[in-house]
Amino acid sequence: MGLNRSITFLAGEKITFLYIFLTSVIIIHLIPRVQTAYELLGNRMLFIVIMIVLAYLSSIKDWWFIRLSRYAFLGALLAYWYPETFDINRMILNYDYLLASWEQSFFGCQPAILFAKIYPQKWFSELLYMGYLSYYPLIICSSLYFFFKDRNYFKYFFFTLLFSFFVYYLIYILFPTAGPQYYFQAIGQEQVNTGIFPNLGYYFNEHSRLLTNNESSGYFCDVVRSTQQLGERPTAAFPSSHVGISSIIMILKFKNRRYFLLTWMFPIYTLLVLGTVYIQAHYVIDVIAGLISAIAFYYSSVYVFHFFSKSFQKIFAFTVIFIKQPLKKQIK
Repeated sequence: MGLNRSITFLAGEKITFLYIFLTSVIIIHLIPRVQTAYELLGNRMLFIVIMIVLAYLSSIKDWWFIRLSRYAFLGALLAYWYPETFDINRMILNYDYLLASWEQSFFGCQPAILFAKIYPQKWFSELLYMGYLSYYPLIICSSLYFFFKDRNYFKYFFFTLLFSFFVYYLIYILFPTAGPQYYFQAIGQEQVNTGIFPNLGYYFNEHSRLLTNNESSGYFCDVVRSTQQLGERPTAAFPSSHVGISSIIMILKFKNRRYFLLTWMFPIYTLLVLGTVYIQAHYVIDVIAGLISAIAFYYSSVYVFHFFSKSFQKIFAFTVIFIKQPLKKQIK
């Protein structure tokens, strides 16, 4: 006789399933134009299987390291979802010309270029590159901190980050922008200086390489460039997820009254926000949109988390027979 066991998915896994569904619909719609469409869809099937297997293992024995593995896998997938936005949106028109034009109209210049020219000192450059690079340790360390210190709050904390990332990624897919470091490189410095920002159309479909700026140097500068060469794509400029996600982390820690952590984190957070413009990864308008979206996503996540934790509980839960045993042993 079989012993039944229910597999229950985490709220973060549920929203990942939803993101997979929504992006799959977009990919299927773009199949004639996206050359890697079937590969992207195949990867999604693999990810779903892995999530089911991890949930199954957790149903057998809910050890902390199995649960941590489930969250770690969802977090690791973000490293895949980000560059994938370019694989999908490269066949959609680029909108950097709008952002650069708005920036020029509002500020009368391009702050991303002017910032580095005003402060070219190596020590200043290194500080901001370090701030920009701190984005990844900030996410990982904050997640691990709450996982071990406050497991119940961690569920909401992690879900809020996933929810926010997925909304950002959907925006990046539907509103493709590359950022100053790619767009200015494409149109040339002369047109930037004269305030001419042409519509590049599908230019980045064939030109995705980021050229190295030799004006700056230093340890953190070199590390950022190396990581960009490996994982950066001409995508995800508006709004800035660097600013948005780091701001959400600050809000979540403030709401959880982790004031000591906020005290030493705030200078790093400030450097991170400034660094996004300094290294020309974002326009100032991206930073403003990142701050506004952070507040919107934080308050939205409260309701979305409740919805995925409660309303979707029965939809994503199912029962499997995982072992065969005599009836007596089951009763014992």
